[in-house]
Amino acid sequence: MSAVAQPSDASPIDPAVVQRAAQWMARLWSGEASEQDRAACERWRAQHPDHERAWRRLQGFDDKLHGAVPRDVASHALRAAPRRAQASRRRALQLLGLTVAVGGLAAAVRRTDGWQLVASDIGTRTGEIREITLPDGTRVVLSTATAIDVRFDARERRIVLRAGEILVTSAPDPATTHRPLRVQSREGTVEALGTRFTVRQDEASSRVAVFEGAIDVRPVRAATDSVRVDAGQRTVFFADSAQPPEAALDSATAWTRGVLVAEAMRVDEFVAELARFRPGLLRCAPEVAALRVTGVFSLHDTDRALQNLASALPVSLAYRTRYWVTVQAR
Repeated sequence: MSAVAQPSDASPIDPAVVQRAAQWMARLWSGEASEQDRAACERWRAQHPDHERAWRRLQGFDDKLHGAVPRDVASHALRAAPRRAQASRRRALQLLGLTVAVGGLAAAVRRTDGWQLVASDIGTRTGEIREITLPDGTRVVLSTATAIDVRFDARERRIVLRAGEILVTSAPDPATTHRPLRVQSREGTVEALGTRFTVRQDEASSRVAVFEGAIDVRPVRAATDSVRVDAGQRTVFFADSAQPPEAALDSATAWTRGVLVAEAMRVDEFVAELARFRPGLLRCAPEVAALRVTGVFSLHDTDRALQNLASALPVSLAYRTRYWVTVQAR
């Protein structure tokens, strides 16, 4: 009797199998699964080795994505959500199955910040700020939920910013042949000209600010030459263009010290910025969005920052859970 070769865990899996595994995961995560559902899932996983491999592959991906928020907290928030929000959450998980390709996750998933954090060389969790020194002596400070790859070779020193924000303080290249230092975002490339600067990856654009030296910004699909940004300037760039440089804010690097400096900042912008450093959901009600706030707020203690906001303005904090907060009118 000949032995049947078992597939390796890294070998491709039928996309339909992975889609079904994602649907089972969505059902069990919904908070509405019965014991019969759990038993049926166990039977499905036992039907074929690929079923179990697909389940484990998605489970490992899920565990990495939820490292910043305890599973019981995420599950509680899901069960506490209105029925429409529950349906949206289940649908999002089901769509995960539709974006899975043979051997791994497809481009739609790979573009999400969560996947960038999982797949990157170096990353930080929500609320974490970390400084590293690269092999050439360049120092990089990673902001909250930031992911980078480091690609040094004989021709260049490249930092790939997958998600989040970094502060780069460049060092002279020790190599005998000059290798330019570049930061690559989704929208283009920033080349350092002996400098200290920040690069931030937003949803559909990138933003840079320069504090020493200068940089050249080259959008990935721009028909024109690169845009130079000098010390004391900042710009926002897209895949096909860059905005004219303007004055940079002195407070742009305050996050490296664990504080958020607000200077007549809109409350909705303040909440969005604070939410980057806080696990869970932090929202701003429309009726208070246009209020302005000025002050220095802790990014290490976002609860205290919210309390200080409520003390300074006519707003209140509605806690559905510790991880689900809305800033609303008092």
